Amino acid sequence: MTLALIAILGGFALLIWSADRFVDGAAATAKHLGMPSLLIGMVVVGFGTSAPEMVVSAMASLDGNPDLALGNAIGSNIVNIGLILGITALISPISVHSNIVRKELPLLTLIGGLVGFILLDGALTRFESLLLLTGFIGLVSWTIFVALRTRGDNLETETDQLLLAQAMPIQKALFWLVVGLVALIISSRILVWGAVTVAHSLGVSDLIIGLTIVAFGTSLPELAASVIAARRGEHDIAIGNVVGSNMFNLLAVIGIAGVIKPMGSFPADIVHRDWATMMLMTVGLLVMTFGFRKTGQLNRIKGCVLLFFFVAYNTYLLLDVMAK
Repeated sequence: MTLALIAILGGFALLIWSADRFVDGAAATAKHLGMPSLLIGMVVVGFGTSAPEMVVSAMASLDGNPDLALGNAIGSNIVNIGLILGITALISPISVHSNIVRKELPLLTLIGGLVGFILLDGALTRFESLLLLTGFIGLVSWTIFVALRTRGDNLETETDQLLLAQAMPIQKALFWLVVGLVALIISSRILVWGAVTVAHSLGVSDLIIGLTIVAFGTSLPELAASVIAARRGEHDIAIGNVVGSNMFNLLAVIGIAGVIKPMGSFPADIVHRDWATMMLMTVGLLVMTFGFRKTGQLNRIKGCVLLFFFVAYNTYLLLDVMAK
Protein backbone atom coordinates (compact mmCIF):
# COMPACT_ATOMS: atom_id res chain seq x y z
CA MET A 1 0.00 0.00 0.00
CA THR A 2 2.78 2.46 0.94
CA LEU A 3 4.74 1.55 -2.19
CA ALA A 4 1.61 2.09 -4.30
CA LEU A 5 1.07 5.57 -2.81
CA ILE A 6 4.69 6.43 -3.53
CA ALA A 7 4.19 5.14 -7.08
CA ILE A 8 1.16 7.47 -7.53
CA LEU A 9 3.03 10.54 -6.29
CA GLY A 10 6.20 9.69 -8.17
CA GLY A 11 4.22 8.80 -11.28
CA PHE A 12 2.41 12.16 -11.20
CA ALA A 13 5.67 14.08 -10.82
CA LEU A 14 7.40 12.19 -13.63
CA LEU A 15 4.29 12.46 -15.79
CA ILE A 16 4.19 16.26 -15.57
CA TRP A 17 7.94 16.59 -16.11
CA SER A 18 7.93 14.26 -19.11
CA ALA A 19 4.90 15.98 -20.68
CA ASP A 20 6.71 19.33 -20.39
CA ARG A 21 9.88 17.95 -21.96
CA PHE A 22 7.83 16.26 -24.71
CA VAL A 23 6.03 19.51 -25.60
CA ASP A 24 9.29 21.50 -25.64
CA GLY A 25 11.01 18.94 -27.83
CA ALA A 26 8.04 18.51 -30.14
CA ALA A 27 7.51 22.25 -30.59
CA ALA A 28 11.20 22.91 -31.32
CA THR A 29 11.41 19.95 -33.71
CA ALA A 30 8.26 21.12 -35.52
CA LYS A 31 9.71 24.62 -35.82
CA HIS A 32 12.92 23.27 -37.36
CA LEU A 33 10.78 21.28 -39.82
CA GLY A 34 9.04 24.47 -40.92
CA MET A 35 5.66 24.21 -39.19
CA PRO A 36 4.03 27.64 -38.58
CA SER A 37 3.84 28.88 -35.00
CA LEU A 38 0.02 28.98 -35.02
CA LEU A 39 -0.10 25.33 -36.04
CA ILE A 40 2.36 24.36 -33.31
CA GLY A 41 0.21 26.08 -30.70
CA MET A 42 -3.02 24.45 -31.87
CA VAL A 43 -1.79 20.92 -32.59
CA VAL A 44 1.57 20.19 -30.94
CA VAL A 45 0.78 21.84 -27.60
CA GLY A 46 -2.75 20.44 -27.76
CA PHE A 47 -1.30 16.97 -28.15
CA GLY A 48 1.17 17.66 -25.36
CA THR A 49 -1.38 18.66 -22.73
CA SER A 50 -3.54 15.65 -23.66
CA ALA A 51 -0.61 13.23 -23.88
CA PRO A 52 -0.88 12.14 -20.21
CA GLU A 53 -4.54 11.15 -20.65
CA MET A 54 -3.79 9.32 -23.91
CA VAL A 55 -0.84 7.34 -22.58
CA VAL A 56 -2.40 6.57 -19.19
CA SER A 57 -5.60 5.29 -20.81
CA ALA A 58 -3.64 3.24 -23.35
CA MET A 59 -1.54 1.66 -20.58
CA ALA A 60 -4.65 1.02 -18.49
CA SER A 61 -6.33 -0.79 -21.41
CA LEU A 62 -3.20 -2.83 -22.11
CA ASP A 63 -3.13 -3.81 -18.43
CA GLY A 64 -6.77 -4.93 -18.59
CA ASN A 65 -8.31 -1.95 -16.75
CA PRO A 66 -10.67 -0.38 -19.33
CA ASP A 67 -12.87 1.16 -16.63
CA LEU A 68 -9.92 3.21 -15.43
CA ALA A 69 -9.22 4.32 -19.01
CA LEU A 70 -12.81 5.44 -19.62
CA GLY A 71 -13.05 7.07 -16.21
CA ASN A 72 -9.81 8.96 -16.87
CA ALA A 73 -11.16 10.45 -20.11
CA ILE A 74 -14.54 11.55 -18.74
CA GLY A 75 -13.13 12.54 -15.35
CA SER A 76 -10.44 14.68 -16.98
CA ASN A 77 -13.12 16.61 -18.87
CA ILE A 78 -14.96 17.27 -15.62
CA VAL A 79 -11.72 18.38 -13.96
CA ASN A 80 -10.85 20.61 -16.93
CA ILE A 81 -14.16 22.49 -16.87
CA GLY A 82 -15.03 22.49 -13.18
CA LEU A 83 -11.66 22.76 -11.46
CA ILE A 84 -9.28 24.22 -14.03
CA LEU A 85 -11.54 26.84 -15.61
CA GLY A 86 -13.08 27.55 -12.21
CA ILE A 87 -9.67 28.27 -10.64
CA THR A 88 -8.49 30.15 -13.72
CA ALA A 89 -11.57 32.40 -13.69
CA LEU A 90 -11.06 33.14 -9.98
CA ILE A 91 -7.45 34.13 -10.58
CA SER A 92 -8.15 36.14 -13.74
CA PRO A 93 -11.64 36.45 -15.34
CA ILE A 94 -11.60 35.12 -18.90
CA SER A 95 -13.01 37.12 -21.82
CA VAL A 96 -14.20 34.95 -24.71
CA HIS A 97 -14.17 36.89 -27.95
CA SER A 98 -12.66 34.49 -30.44
CA ASN A 99 -14.95 33.17 -33.17
CA ILE A 100 -12.87 29.98 -33.23
CA VAL A 101 -13.59 29.26 -29.56
CA ARG A 102 -17.29 30.04 -30.01
CA LYS A 103 -17.39 27.51 -32.83
CA GLU A 104 -15.41 24.90 -30.91
CA LEU A 105 -17.63 24.93 -27.82
CA PRO A 106 -20.78 23.87 -29.74
CA LEU A 107 -18.63 21.27 -31.53
CA LEU A 108 -17.42 19.94 -28.18
CA THR A 109 -21.05 19.66 -27.05
CA LEU A 110 -21.93 17.69 -30.18
CA ILE A 111 -18.95 15.36 -29.72
CA GLY A 112 -19.98 14.80 -26.11
CA GLY A 113 -23.48 13.89 -27.26
CA LEU A 114 -22.08 11.45 -29.82
CA VAL A 115 -19.92 9.73 -27.19
CA GLY A 116 -22.96 9.45 -24.91
CA PHE A 117 -24.98 7.84 -27.71
CA ILE A 118 -22.16 5.34 -28.35
CA LEU A 119 -21.90 4.46 -24.65
CA LEU A 120 -25.66 4.25 -24.10
CA ASP A 121 -25.81 0.48 -24.76
CA GLY A 122 -23.24 -0.17 -22.00
CA ALA A 123 -20.45 -1.30 -24.33
CA LEU A 124 -17.69 0.16 -26.48
CA THR A 125 -16.76 -1.89 -29.53
CA ARG A 126 -13.59 -1.65 -31.59
CA PHE A 127 -15.63 -0.32 -34.55
CA GLU A 128 -17.10 2.46 -32.43
CA SER A 129 -13.63 3.28 -31.12
CA LEU A 130 -12.31 3.48 -34.67
CA LEU A 131 -15.13 5.91 -35.51
CA LEU A 132 -14.00 8.13 -32.63
CA LEU A 133 -10.38 7.97 -33.81
CA THR A 134 -11.50 8.82 -37.35
CA GLY A 135 -13.29 11.84 -35.96
CA PHE A 136 -10.14 12.81 -34.10
CA ILE A 137 -8.02 12.56 -37.27
CA GLY A 138 -10.62 14.61 -39.13
CA LEU A 139 -10.61 17.26 -36.38
CA VAL A 140 -6.81 17.56 -36.41
CA SER A 141 -6.74 17.64 -40.23
CA TRP A 142 -9.34 20.40 -40.31
CA THR A 143 -7.39 22.37 -37.67
CA ILE A 144 -4.23 22.10 -39.75
CA PHE A 145 -6.10 23.16 -42.90
CA VAL A 146 -7.65 26.21 -41.22
CA ALA A 147 -4.35 27.21 -39.60
CA LEU A 148 -2.49 27.06 -42.90
CA ARG A 149 -5.25 28.81 -44.84
CA THR A 150 -5.80 31.70 -42.46
CA ARG A 151 -2.24 32.58 -41.45
CA GLY A 152 -0.73 35.80 -42.77
CA ASP A 153 2.23 34.85 -44.92
CA ASN A 154 4.49 37.84 -44.24
CA LEU A 155 3.77 38.12 -40.53
CA GLU A 156 4.02 34.38 -40.12
CA THR A 157 7.37 34.27 -41.87
CA GLU A 158 8.83 36.95 -39.59
CA THR A 159 7.40 35.24 -36.51
CA ASP A 160 8.66 31.84 -37.61
CA GLN A 161 12.15 33.18 -38.24
CA LEU A 162 12.24 34.76 -34.79
CA LEU A 163 11.01 31.59 -33.07
CA LEU A 164 13.41 29.43 -35.07
CA ALA A 165 16.32 31.60 -33.95
CA GLN A 166 15.19 31.19 -30.33
CA ALA A 167 14.44 27.45 -30.58
CA MET A 168 16.75 24.84 -29.10
CA PRO A 169 19.12 23.05 -31.53
CA ILE A 170 17.55 20.24 -33.53
CA GLN A 171 19.71 17.57 -31.84
CA LYS A 172 18.61 18.74 -28.39
CA ALA A 173 14.98 18.99 -29.54
CA LEU A 174 14.98 15.40 -30.83
CA PHE A 175 16.66 14.24 -27.61
CA TRP A 176 13.93 15.75 -25.39
CA LEU A 177 11.22 14.56 -27.78
CA VAL A 178 12.36 10.94 -27.40
CA VAL A 179 13.18 11.19 -23.68
CA GLY A 180 9.86 12.89 -22.96
CA LEU A 181 7.89 10.22 -24.83
CA VAL A 182 9.72 7.34 -23.11
CA ALA A 183 9.29 8.99 -19.70
CA LEU A 184 5.59 9.52 -20.43
CA ILE A 185 5.11 5.80 -21.02
CA ILE A 186 7.14 4.78 -17.96
CA SER A 187 5.43 7.29 -15.64
CA SER A 188 2.00 6.24 -16.93
CA ARG A 189 2.70 2.60 -16.16
CA ILE A 190 3.89 3.51 -12.65
CA LEU A 191 0.83 5.70 -12.08
CA VAL A 192 -1.66 3.11 -13.34
CA TRP A 193 -0.08 0.36 -11.23
CA GLY A 194 -0.16 2.53 -8.10
CA ALA A 195 -3.74 3.69 -8.69
CA VAL A 196 -5.07 0.20 -9.36
CA THR A 197 -3.22 -1.23 -6.34
CA VAL A 198 -4.63 1.45 -4.01
CA ALA A 199 -8.11 1.02 -5.46
CA HIS A 200 -8.09 -2.72 -4.88
CA SER A 201 -6.64 -2.31 -1.37
CA LEU A 202 -9.41 0.11 -0.38
CA GLY A 203 -12.14 -1.77 -2.21
CA VAL A 204 -12.69 1.18 -4.58
CA SER A 205 -13.43 0.50 -8.24
CA ASP A 206 -10.99 1.31 -11.04
CA LEU A 207 -13.67 3.62 -12.45
CA ILE A 208 -13.75 5.84 -9.34
CA ILE A 209 -9.96 6.03 -9.22
CA GLY A 210 -9.91 6.98 -12.91
CA LEU A 211 -12.59 9.64 -12.39
CA THR A 212 -10.82 11.26 -9.45
CA ILE A 213 -7.13 10.75 -8.65
CA VAL A 214 -5.91 9.79 -12.13
CA ALA A 215 -8.13 12.37 -13.85
CA PHE A 216 -6.77 15.14 -11.63
CA GLY A 217 -3.16 14.08 -12.12
CA THR A 218 -3.36 13.85 -15.91
CA SER A 219 -5.09 17.26 -16.08
CA LEU A 220 -2.27 19.13 -14.31
CA PRO A 221 -0.68 20.27 -17.63
CA GLU A 222 -3.99 21.91 -18.63
CA LEU A 223 -4.17 23.63 -15.24
CA ALA A 224 -0.70 25.12 -15.61
CA ALA A 225 -1.27 26.16 -19.23
CA SER A 226 -4.65 27.82 -18.57
CA VAL A 227 -3.59 29.72 -15.43
CA ILE A 228 -0.41 31.02 -17.08
CA ALA A 229 -2.31 32.02 -20.25
CA ALA A 230 -5.01 33.84 -18.27
CA ARG A 231 -2.49 35.76 -16.17
CA ARG A 232 -0.76 36.87 -19.35
CA GLY A 233 -4.05 38.07 -20.85
CA GLU A 234 -4.20 35.24 -23.43
CA HIS A 235 -7.83 34.48 -22.64
CA ASP A 236 -8.62 32.53 -25.80
CA ILE A 237 -5.64 30.26 -25.16
CA ALA A 238 -6.77 29.71 -21.57
CA ILE A 239 -10.21 28.43 -22.54
CA GLY A 240 -9.18 27.06 -25.94
CA ASN A 241 -6.65 24.80 -24.24
CA VAL A 242 -9.42 23.21 -22.15
CA VAL A 243 -11.91 22.94 -25.03
CA GLY A 244 -9.31 21.35 -27.32
CA SER A 245 -8.12 18.98 -24.62
CA ASN A 246 -11.68 17.85 -23.91
CA MET A 247 -12.23 17.10 -27.61
CA PHE A 248 -8.99 15.09 -27.66
CA ASN A 249 -10.09 13.19 -24.55
CA LEU A 250 -13.46 12.19 -26.00
CA LEU A 251 -12.20 11.26 -29.46
CA ALA A 252 -8.60 10.11 -29.03
CA VAL A 253 -8.33 8.93 -25.41
CA ILE A 254 -11.56 6.88 -25.47
CA GLY A 255 -10.88 5.81 -29.07
CA ILE A 256 -7.37 4.55 -28.35
CA ALA A 257 -8.47 2.72 -25.20
CA GLY A 258 -11.38 1.06 -27.03
CA VAL A 259 -9.25 -0.04 -29.97
CA ILE A 260 -6.70 -1.63 -27.64
CA LYS A 261 -9.31 -3.28 -25.41
CA PRO A 262 -12.99 -3.19 -26.52
CA MET A 263 -15.31 -2.91 -23.53
CA GLY A 264 -17.98 -5.57 -23.61
CA SER A 265 -19.65 -3.99 -20.60
CA PHE A 266 -19.01 -1.24 -18.08
CA PRO A 267 -20.93 0.19 -15.11
CA ALA A 268 -24.11 2.05 -16.04
CA ASP A 269 -22.98 4.88 -13.75
CA ILE A 270 -20.53 5.96 -16.45
CA VAL A 271 -23.43 7.19 -18.59
CA HIS A 272 -26.11 8.06 -16.01
CA ARG A 273 -23.80 9.82 -13.54
CA ASP A 274 -20.41 10.68 -15.04
CA TRP A 275 -21.20 11.39 -18.69
CA ALA A 276 -24.35 13.28 -17.63
CA THR A 277 -22.29 15.45 -15.26
CA MET A 278 -19.72 16.11 -17.97
CA MET A 279 -22.44 17.15 -20.44
CA LEU A 280 -24.17 19.37 -17.87
CA MET A 281 -20.91 21.20 -17.22
CA THR A 282 -20.10 21.42 -20.96
CA VAL A 283 -23.49 22.94 -21.79
CA GLY A 284 -23.16 25.21 -18.76
CA LEU A 285 -19.79 26.43 -20.01
CA LEU A 286 -21.28 27.10 -23.44
CA VAL A 287 -24.07 29.21 -21.94
CA MET A 288 -21.70 31.04 -19.58
CA THR A 289 -19.17 32.03 -22.25
CA PHE A 290 -21.40 32.72 -25.23
CA GLY A 291 -21.87 36.46 -25.67
CA PHE A 292 -25.24 36.97 -27.33
CA ARG A 293 -24.84 40.75 -27.69
CA LYS A 294 -21.31 41.35 -26.52
CA THR A 295 -18.10 39.55 -25.64
CA GLY A 296 -18.72 36.55 -23.43
CA GLN A 297 -16.92 36.39 -20.12
CA LEU A 298 -16.14 33.72 -17.58
CA ASN A 299 -16.03 35.92 -14.48
CA ARG A 300 -15.31 35.04 -10.87
CA ILE A 301 -18.97 34.33 -10.05
CA LYS A 302 -19.22 31.86 -12.93
CA GLY A 303 -15.89 30.38 -11.87
CA CYS A 304 -17.35 29.79 -8.41
CA VAL A 305 -20.36 28.07 -10.00
CA LEU A 306 -18.08 25.72 -11.95
CA LEU A 307 -16.06 24.95 -8.83
CA PHE A 308 -19.26 24.30 -6.88
CA PHE A 309 -20.42 21.69 -9.39
CA PHE A 310 -16.98 20.07 -9.38
CA VAL A 311 -16.90 19.84 -5.58
CA ALA A 312 -20.51 18.62 -5.44
CA TYR A 313 -19.80 15.89 -7.99
CA ASN A 314 -16.70 14.64 -6.19
CA THR A 315 -18.47 14.82 -2.82
CA TYR A 316 -21.20 12.61 -4.26
CA LEU A 317 -18.58 10.13 -5.49
CA LEU A 318 -16.97 10.08 -2.04
CA LEU A 319 -20.28 9.51 -0.25
CA ASP A 320 -21.19 6.78 -2.75
CA VAL A 321 -17.89 4.99 -2.09
CA MET A 322 -18.33 5.28 1.70
CA ALA A 323 -21.89 3.95 1.45
CA LYS A 324 -20.59 0.81 -0.25
